[in-house]
Amino acid sequence: MHSARVEFERQFEAGKAQFEETQEKIKARTGRNLLGAILIGLGVGAALLLSLLVVKELFMLFAVVMVGFGTVELVQAFRKRDLLVPIVPSVAVAVLTVPAAYYYGAAGQFISVIAGILLISIWRIVAAFARGTRANLLRDLGAGAFVQGYVTFLATFAVVLTAAEGGQWWTLAFIITVVCVDTGAYAFGLSFGKHPMAPVISPKKTWEGFAGAAVTSTVAGVLLAIFMLDEPWWFGIGFGLALLLTATLGDLAESLIKRDLGIKDMSSWLPGHGGFLDRLDSILPSAAVAYAAFAFFG
Repeated sequence: MHSARVEFERQFEAGKAQFEETQEKIKARTGRNLLGAILIGLGVGAALLLSLLVVKELFMLFAVVMVGFGTVELVQAFRKRDLLVPIVPSVAVAVLTVPAAYYYGAAGQFISVIAGILLISIWRIVAAFARGTRANLLRDLGAGAFVQGYVTFLATFAVVLTAAEGGQWWTLAFIITVVCVDTGAYAFGLSFGKHPMAPVISPKKTWEGFAGAAVTSTVAGVLLAIFMLDEPWWFGIGFGLALLLTATLGDLAESLIKRDLGIKDMSSWLPGHGGFLDRLDSILPSAAVAYAAFAFFG
């Protein structure tokens, strides 16, 4: 028994050392803590499933958290580059647009965002004249409008979609497909990546990773179309490939924003992932495409 215990401890320590070595290699290549990323991903996934499959209205709470923190991150990133976007009205508009989109659909979403941009602009103009901070005022107004258009408007397409009858299944399907895009690109890129896809914007993104993402997104799209959305297999191919493009473009768009702002991650609030906006980058444009697909086919 003593020998077996010693051997078990030896095997355990060897396995632990091998896991840590592998994790360090992955971290050195990708800049991410793999274990932390997995645990955070499982937690977010569990919250998402609870909100979509148990009580659909809970998705509003999930969306408020994601959109609210994403807005804070982008506003703070802009302010570090002297783009004075008012944080209080920006977050308030983002949070209030969620229930407006859920209960009043696309019309509520659109009106809330437009009214919110107007409110934020007035807030900034009043502050500029009251405090004498009128330098770069037009840039500040443009940045404030961009925050609402990029984060709030795109994200709340998922809220409008979820609120529709049976829409929660479409929301779940498109998020699963986007996750498959990210996972396929990560796995294939890590294993086979040699040819950079956009070296200036995102040096670690490769064409091999994009090819892997195309395979995983197509397979996921077909399976989800048949077994979850009750759509034909050919719709699944189009669905998967469309989300492949939007997820990839969303990832590149956020990378371009971060490169322009001179930052690596939007924040460090999600260990292994960066910030909330770093997890939403692929989902934001994909939500709009998923809503359009539901409007035409759902």
